[in-house]
Amino acid sequence: MRRRQLIAAGASMPLLLALPGLSAAARGAAGGGLFDDDTVPSLARASAARAYAPPVRTLPPPLDTIDYDQFRDYRFRPERALWRDTGAPFQAQLFHRGFLFKDRVDLHLVGDGRATPLPYRRDRFDFGPQVQPPDDPALGHAGFRLHAPVNSDEYFDELCVFLGASYFRAVARGLVYGLSARGLALGSGDPGPEEFPLFRAFWLEVPAVGADSMVVHALLDSPSVAGAYRFAIRPAGEETLIDVDARLYPRVELRNAGIAPLTSMFEFDPGDRVGVDDFRPAVHDSDGLALFNGAGEQAWRPLRNPPGVSHSGFQDEHPRGFGLMQRKRDFEQFQDAEGSYERRPDAWVEPLGDWGAGEVHLVELPTGNEFADNIVAFWRPRAPLAAGREHRFRYRLHWGRDHAWLPQLARVVATRTGEGDGEGARPRLFVVDFDGGRLATLAADAAPRVEASASAGELRNPVAYRVAATGRWRMSFELMPAGTAEVELRARLLDASGEPLSETWLSRWPA
Repeated sequence: MRRRQLIAAGASMPLLLALPGLSAAARGAAGGGLFDDDTVPSLARASAARAYAPPVRTLPPPLDTIDYDQFRDYRFRPERALWRDTGAPFQAQLFHRGFLFKDRVDLHLVGDGRATPLPYRRDRFDFGPQVQPPDDPALGHAGFRLHAPVNSDEYFDELCVFLGASYFRAVARGLVYGLSARGLALGSGDPGPEEFPLFRAFWLEVPAVGADSMVVHALLDSPSVAGAYRFAIRPAGEETLIDVDARLYPRVELRNAGIAPLTSMFEFDPGDRVGVDDFRPAVHDSDGLALFNGAGEQAWRPLRNPPGVSHSGFQDEHPRGFGLMQRKRDFEQFQDAEGSYERRPDAWVEPLGDWGAGEVHLVELPTGNEFADNIVAFWRPRAPLAAGREHRFRYRLHWGRDHAWLPQLARVVATRTGEGDGEGARPRLFVVDFDGGRLATLAADAAPRVEASASAGELRNPVAYRVAATGRWRMSFELMPAGTAEVELRARLLDASGEPLSETWLSRWPA
């Protein structure tokens, strides 16, 4: 998976119009006409009932041969932004096809119960010194981005972008783009090629003056599944919220479906930089997987750049949430004046409704640079998604920083490991720092209890103490590994009555 070099989405409306069993609204939306809540689901159901037809990627010269630098000159003209002069709180800008984004994505505007196709127009774009493509309305687009007042009321900042396969990203106040979400993941990290479903068409509801949210509908398609998505996008200052209603119609049984997938990058940080020769202390968009399970336990799993593909499954029933988070928020922790990694957003998935039994699945891939997205996290239902029926998942995506679940619990802020002392076989020393919650109010001579366990080997010398220089509490223990077996570790701090003072720290050794 190359970072931001994604498989572009595309569509063919004549194909959609030919699908059997479409409602009048669906046929109208495909060609321009009636639109209601069942329009895109009707299109998805009809698409799933027949064999998958890949999008046409044919482009006219010079679009079929332009490279990255040439594609960068293809810029949407801000003065042509949709709804710019209407007083609406949202604007939309469009992406040109070309370079990696060759597949056509068809865009529509929805207002007063009707859908209107949004054809390509060359005069919406600047091309720099590059040769202009033909002014063909059927050329379509590669995707779009939404703008809204995010950092001030006077300026429309980029809020979110839908570009490539089923990828989309968002920001909130004071943040820059980082990790991505996807509509669906199929086979991430598994042997064999990964399947990348595409958003083949979008319907953008025209925002009213004074609206606090923007609604976007999308049609997803791939060889294995079709789907209908509704996104309600709401900038809320410190957070941007996207409510997702996903309705999936598998063509075949899906045993490896990844629901609400998040994709990020982790190269190294002070806890995982073996062999790294870089002036920066850390390079990552996210540094941990956060979990809030159905039993009410809050947990933190630091991310790693493993030597080989690594899968971790966190079994759960009725999950309350999970996310890929960036807890380092100071420039000093990265020292990258261009990357601004301290300003990359968290993305937190909050299920709306009961998701039943399954697992939060984490895939960590090895990477030697910061240009590859090597981290994927998603929900995998325990039961396969059966073919020929609807499977519905609703959830809210929180894009922001420092999302809190149980504020009374101290959070993990640093994980370090190194060789411990001893004769003969050397133990592995783990040091975990916590901050906040009820721990912050404990006296320095308090004695929190360390609750720690390992799936193999032996744990020794667990201890917790306050670090005078930082005011934070530190937990440490030693692991005597059992041969070459992988060891799953978990630990937390408890008070005298056995109630948790901290979230649960999770890790694997060797990474």
